Amino acid sequence: MQVLRTPDARFTDLPGFPFGANYLHIRDPALGELRLHYLDEGPRGAPVALCLHGEPTWCYLYRRMIPVLTAAGFRVLAPDLVGFGRSDKPAARTAYTYASHVQWMRAWLEDLDLRDITLLAQDWGGLIGLRLATAMAERFARLALSNTALPTGDQPMPEAFMKWRAYSQQVEDFDPGLICNEFGRGSLTPGEMDAYRAPFPTARYQAGARQFPLLVPITPDDPAAPDNRQAWAALQTWTKPVLLCFSDGDPITGPAVEAFRRRVPGARGQPHATLRGGHFIQESDGENWARRVAAWAGAGPGAPAA
Repeated sequence: MQVLRTPDARFTDLPGFPFGANYLHIRDPALGELRLHYLDEGPRGAPVALCLHGEPTWCYLYRRMIPVLTAAGFRVLAPDLVGFGRSDKPAARTAYTYASHVQWMRAWLEDLDLRDITLLAQDWGGLIGLRLATAMAERFARLALSNTALPTGDQPMPEAFMKWRAYSQQVEDFDPGLICNEFGRGSLTPGEMDAYRAPFPTARYQAGARQFPLLVPITPDDPAAPDNRQAWAALQTWTKPVLLCFSDGDPITGPAVEAFRRRVPGARGQPHATLRGGHFIQESDGENWARRVAAWAGAGPGAPAA
């Protein structure tokens, strides 16, 4: 099965992105060796802030938050999921499953032996990150969630998600720059929009991005539903701190915040906040999210009032 790698020249001189590249190679039984890219900023011995992106973004999404988190004393790691950013991209959509994404990131995390992790997760960063956290709870200290969910297919999905799912499969020109602008703060510069397009020189590189919406469980018999139910069972006994900083303008994941509040013990009594912006909160109110996480985790100055 062919694996594509975006040329490095696509990532030169990106606006607001002065970070160095790091790579780790993992083994996949079907694909062989895969190269994963990640950012690694801040002191190596510091508590870890693990920033997981979603669809159709890459670690560029966290560029405004990283300086806030490192200044607060975190070591920030922000990987690119397989199929995104500077990570390798299997060309066949069949290579991408929910389980494979979890396993790829688990291999990366175990190889780096990350511990004392504060997870910052949005969109698919939560769908993958929560599976990792519940399966490897000894490595995670706390969870900071924004605009994400952990669907099992047992409840109807929001209409906004179903419209996005249909759009992602039907649109001829799948444009990550336009998508990130429309569903974020709506004011990305042309250079920033091009940065979201950078990982995908042609449509052949977009197999993972195109497939992701189809991997979200929307029916009870979805292949990923049993594993997500198991993760929810673990979350319902999760007593480590959970901070919810969802936005006020995301129709896709907005309903999920109440499920986390109600069902996860660690979310009780925490300084949750409603942030301002759309689905890609990192673009619209990311620095605020980072400051709140730093204050809540005891690694920075007090957060602003909600």
